[in-house]
This record gives sequence, C-alpha cells and structure tokens, in this order.
Amino acid sequence: MIATSMSLLQHVCSVPIARAMRPRSVTVISSRSLSATTSSSSTPSRASQVDPHVLLGMSEPELQQVAIDLGQQSYRGKQLHHLIYQRKVKEIQDFSQLPLVFRNDLQEAGWKVGRSPIFQTVTAADGTVKLLIRLEDNRLIETVGIPVEDEKGSMRLTACISSQVGCPLRCSFCATGKGGFSRNLQRHEIVEQVLAIEEIFKHRVTNVVFMGMGEPMLNLKSVLEAHRCLNKDVQIGQRMITISTVGVPNTIKKLASHKLQSTLALSLHAPNQKLRETIVPSAKSYPLEAIMKDCKEYFLETSRRVSFEYTLLAEVNDRVEHAKELAELLHQWGRGHHVNLIPFNPIQGSDYKRPYKKAVQAFAAVLESRKITVSVRQTRGLDASAACGQLRNEFQKSPLVINSDSLESQPENVAVAC
Repeated sequence: MIATSMSLLQHVCSVPIARAMRPRSVTVISSRSLSATTSSSSTPSRASQVDPHVLLGMSEPELQQVAIDLGQQSYRGKQLHHLIYQRKVKEIQDFSQLPLVFRNDLQEAGWKVGRSPIFQTVTAADGTVKLLIRLEDNRLIETVGIPVEDEKGSMRLTACISSQVGCPLRCSFCATGKGGFSRNLQRHEIVEQVLAIEEIFKHRVTNVVFMGMGEPMLNLKSVLEAHRCLNKDVQIGQRMITISTVGVPNTIKKLASHKLQSTLALSLHAPNQKLRETIVPSAKSYPLEAIMKDCKEYFLETSRRVSFEYTLLAEVNDRVEHAKELAELLHQWGRGHHVNLIPFNPIQGSDYKRPYKKAVQAFAAVLESRKITVSVRQTRGLDASAACGQLRNEFQKSPLVINSDSLESQPENVAVAC
C-alpha cells in the first residue's frame, strides 16, 4: 500500500517459517498425538468457550470481582489489571506486588494469566518480525509485527494477528487455507499476539489488523471480545483496528450493529460474481450484490468507509477491463469505499503469478481516473516468508518438532515475510 503509510500498515500479514530448526535434543510430537492438533477439517468448530480461569482478556471490573471472590479488596483487581496489561507479567507467581497469600489463592483456584510461549521468531531485512506462538494444546499460530518509521523518526508498529488456527474457507490464492483448519481462537489467544509483538519490539503496538490466519467473522464472538480488550485494556484506539473478512452471510450486519469505529476490510478480489467464485469458493453462498449492500449499510451505520482488498493475479483479474468493471461496481453502491490493491505473493503449489508492475500501475490508474481512492500495498518482510497471502503454517501437516533446549531459539538461514 503506497497511498499512505497508514493504509500500508493496515494491511500486512505473515507467512511460514518452520523449516530450518536445528535442535540438539528433539522431541517429535506427531500430529495424531496432539488431540487433533493439526487436522485439516473443512468445517469450522464453534467458537471456543472462554476459559473461565484465564485472566488475560478480562476487564478491570471483572478482575476486581476475581479479587473480591478470593477474599481480597477490590483494589487488588486494579493491581491485577496493571500487572497483566501494563507490566505484561506472564505468570501469577511473578505478581510480586501482590501478597503471597493472594497469589497462592489464585493458583489454587485454577487461575492463570493466559500467555503462551513464543515457539519461533524470524526477522526480515526490513525489520518485519514473524512469530509462531505455541498454544496450550500445542497448536501454532502466526502473528507479524510490521514497523514503519515516519519522517519525524516516530515508529508506528502494526500487529497482523490471527483469529483461527488455519482457515476453513480455502481461497484459491491463499496459503493459510491450504494448511487446513483446526479451531477458533479464544479471546486471550488473540490478545496475547499483540502483547507478544510489543514484547519483541519493546514498543507499543499502534495498529492492529485482523488479517492473519483465519476468517474473523467465523469467530466473531471472540474477535469482538478481543477487540474490546485491545481498545479498553491494551489502550489501542478503535480507529487503529481493522477487521478483515472474505464475506460471511449476516456477519457484516452483526458487526455494524456494534457501531465500532474500526475499519471493515472486505476481501473482494473480483469485480463480478462469476470470477469471484473461481477465486473465493465461499462466494457461492454470499452473492456479490448482497455483500455490497451489507458494506453500504456498514458505512451508513458506522460512518466508517469500507476498504476493499483486491489481490491482483496475473492474467486472471488484473486487466484494465476488470478495473473499469470494479469502478462501476463501487460507484453503483455509493460513497465510503477505498481499494487496496495487493500484488499476489507467489506461494508453493499455486499456479497464480504475480502481475508485472506496469499492470498494477495501469489498474490503479483506471480506478483513480474514475474517482476511486486506491492504494497499492507495499509487501513487507518478503524475505522472511511473512508477506500477506503466505500465512501457511507448515507444522499443520507435519510433526511438531520441539527443541527441548530452547523453544525460542533462532533458526539459521530461514526466510521470513509479512
């Protein structure tokens, strides 16, 4: 995204890195032994129930109630909130500001903070960092930190976060869908990705984009709970948060009803229904006309313009004729839109090709000549396999290799991108 550094930050994602681990002593956990760890089921499970004993994701009043229930005064809940969200302490036994009795009571009652270990990190030449986070059930999720320094030397840091382990929608150009689907993420598993990025960069995250693994609208309950926590507890402004979707029937209306001041990003990828169905199989259940109607209502309900993501695939949807048709489609549905063009990032096993720069420029020029606001996404971290559209977790289809010496050891000669 070239139009503005903000639009650049609002659409960056991540990709695989799991090949180059050189463990000294290695334990191999097969995917079968991980309680359905890396299954490739085609239908998503229901949103995971919030673990009632996880502190991360809870509001200050909720944490105060936890303290009261354990015989403490309410101000201990405020201390819990500070320790979790400001100091980012990961273990209850490290809550040194709290009385030992309270810490012991929390642990005996089964409470835990809810932070997971970082399994692997890979850093690209441009500073983009991709993380693999190992969840409690040994599943891995990806999240990416994208730093951008402005003219004044201030850094804006975007976290591109996942909402599911894998993705059930299987868009034809997307690496994540090729890796199968395991389950939805709980709210704390979403929030902790942002805290992990802040920990790595030692800098506050300024922007959050739900553009990592998974379809956020298929896990809307947890996504909304995480959104609340990121806004109210982690203190990230709603306007700095983007929720992306390929389009799931009835969910855009539901999201609009919450009147969030966050950006909705719709993965469009085609200017007509027929072509879109070949690129996005799930489009068959959600006609383009219905999607555009819901996007218009989202704008009217929230006064927040919709960003239309359009991945350019060479000789598939990148012609001038497609650009003209896209402009007509958007004008038909009124104001409040922006197009983010994304040149395809080639992935293993895909027949799609990245368009030439001239084709990208011509496509953008057609839109601009028709008064459509457009930006071209600048690929970040491509040398680290973390670029958007390449969120493929290679551990999903192969045994999970754990380095017993260090789960956070850096790999050698590994590429990362976002």
